Amino acid sequence: MYKKKPFLIIFEGVEGCGKSYQSQKLKKNLIKKGIDLTLTREPGGTRSAESIRRLILKDYFNKGKKDKFDKYTDTLLYLAARNEHVKNKIKPALKKKRVVICDRFVDSTLAYQVYGKKINRRFIDHIHKFILQGIKPNITFVLKVSPSASKLRLKKRRTNNRYDNFPQSFYTKAQKAFLNIAKNKKNYFVLDSSLNNSNLEKKIFEIVCKYLKIK
Repeated sequence: MYKKKPFLIIFEGVEGCGKSYQSQKLKKNLIKKGIDLTLTREPGGTRSAESIRRLILKDYFNKGKKDKFDKYTDTLLYLAARNEHVKNKIKPALKKKRVVICDRFVDSTLAYQVYGKKINRRFIDHIHKFILQGIKPNITFVLKVSPSASKLRLKKRRTNNRYDNFPQSFYTKAQKAFLNIAKNKKNYFVLDSSLNNSNLEKKIFEIVCKYLKIK
C-alpha cells in the first residue's frame, strides 16, 4: 500500500535520449494513481534559476571565445541555478512529502563539467555539500540512446538549446560518463531509450511503483 513520503526521481542522459518525454509520461501515470508530485528541470525549475539558465544559454551563442565565460564561471552559474532550485522548489516539495521528478540533476554536472570540461571534482563536491545538505535521489534513470536515434530527435526539435549542436564525439563521451557514474549503484537504472516507446514507459513506471509500493 502506498504511504505518502518524500521521493526524488532523476532522469539523466545526453541530448535526444528522451528524458523530458519520459518524465512527462511518468508524471501522467503517477497522477492517475493519485500521487502528489512536482515535475521540474535543471538548469531551471524556478524563476531565478530559469534566469540563470537563459544567461548560460546566451553565453554559448557568443561568437568570440574571448567573450565566453571561463569554464569555472560557467560551472558556478550551473551550481547557482541548482542552489535556487533546491532551496525554493525541491526541498519544499520533499518537506511536503511529495514525489519530485527532475529532468537532470547532479550527475549532469559530473558528466559535462567534470568528465567533459575537466573541472576539479573536489571543487564541485565541496559546493554541493552546502547546496544539497544531504538531499540525494531515491532513483536515477540513465537513458542510453543510439547516435542515430539521438540525432533524429534533435533534428525534430523546434528550438535548439546549448548542447543540441555539439559533435557526436561529445555525446558519446558524455554518455560514457553517465554510464560510469551509474555503474554498480543499486538505485540507478540504465535503460535503452533508442526506441523511446510504450515498453520503456511501462518499465520506468513499474520500477517507480515497486519503490513507492503502489499497486
